[in-house]
Amino acid sequence: MSVKRGNDFLSVPGPTNIPYQILNAMNRPAIDFSGPEFIATSKACLSDVRRLFRTESMVFVYSANGHGAWEAALSNTLSPGDKALVPQTGNFSASWQDMAEALGIIIEITENDWRHAIDPELVRERLAADTNHEIKAVLMVHTDTATSVTSDIPAMRAAMDAAKHPALLVVDTIASLGTVEFRMDDWGVDVAIAASQKGLMMPPGLGLVAASPKALKASENTTMPRRYWDWISRMDTQHYRAFCGTAPEHMIFGLCESIRMLDEETMEGAFARHARLAEAVRRAVGVWAEGSDGAIELNALVPAERANSVTTIRFGEGIDGIRFRETVRERFQVSLGGGLGMMFGKAFRIGHMGNLNEPMVLATLSAAEASLGICGIPHGRGGILAAMDWFAETSGGPVEVQR
Repeated sequence: MSVKRGNDFLSVPGPTNIPYQILNAMNRPAIDFSGPEFIATSKACLSDVRRLFRTESMVFVYSANGHGAWEAALSNTLSPGDKALVPQTGNFSASWQDMAEALGIIIEITENDWRHAIDPELVRERLAADTNHEIKAVLMVHTDTATSVTSDIPAMRAAMDAAKHPALLVVDTIASLGTVEFRMDDWGVDVAIAASQKGLMMPPGLGLVAASPKALKASENTTMPRRYWDWISRMDTQHYRAFCGTAPEHMIFGLCESIRMLDEETMEGAFARHARLAEAVRRAVGVWAEGSDGAIELNALVPAERANSVTTIRFGEGIDGIRFRETVRERFQVSLGGGLGMMFGKAFRIGHMGNLNEPMVLATLSAAEASLGICGIPHGRGGILAAMDWFAETSGGPVEVQR
């Protein structure tokens, strides 16, 4: 067995790297979740988390991952037999569709090739044709981590308004919140869904759902069986009901610190950092692709639609994506994401969101480029230099050194 030294690098699109500040905030004894200290802390946190969504609406926090947040949104806004429209974006829109169908919701989809963002015009046409307003919700994934494609939420709202359709706009921001701009109230989003383990830099375990007044009104009439997910019971005046029982104290402590750290950086600062890191990855992959004779390609075809939280790289026919990821992990102690759905074994994904900086990105790219050579995968050389040049160009100029 080989002996490994140094740190492992986690470069998957979730869970992401957890900063020591958050780990330290969670590293404390349990306290009385019905006592005044925790009640004050959690009330402040539940109020502050609204800033992340850019909303004045209610935000519900669940002991759950993103899939749990999906189910919370569906079970509070739709009833069995209701129709919902799912614009396809990739593996996660398909998974959300599967969950909805398991709950008895009738799903229609707008087709997509997994390489482009949602076409709002297709949604407008379908909603305009729904003159009886049978479609109760549009379930939209902002950034699909399988495809690394980000879709345009304001354009979706404009399409729905143009169709004069009352359906709820329900948006999955799991892979986008904290990495790119999101404005729930300004953009007319009715329900926003997020999770702790991506841009919020926390361990997996918290699902967050923000609900507009229109969505809260819908929850009063839905007949979907629910108890743990129920928004109405979680708004009870008894504080413990906000968590449907024992509160996830240490996750709340971590969330408080996550919000503090994002406030310190500013949301705009976090967006700019993610954009800069993502562009370095894309420039490196672009160099690899140029010399690959079709063996390597960015999945997202339109530059403006490429995600700032994750990059999906496709392999050509006959290239074993699973062996490549195993090589990166075993030779260089770097974990990359694999292809999902129709791209299983045919792609890899570099996550670049959350608690991340330039040296971490460069290390990941170096391990990936070296592994391309080890695996005999054709690629252009110099991807790392392209990323370094980008960082040098955008560093803000030389730093004055005092002597």
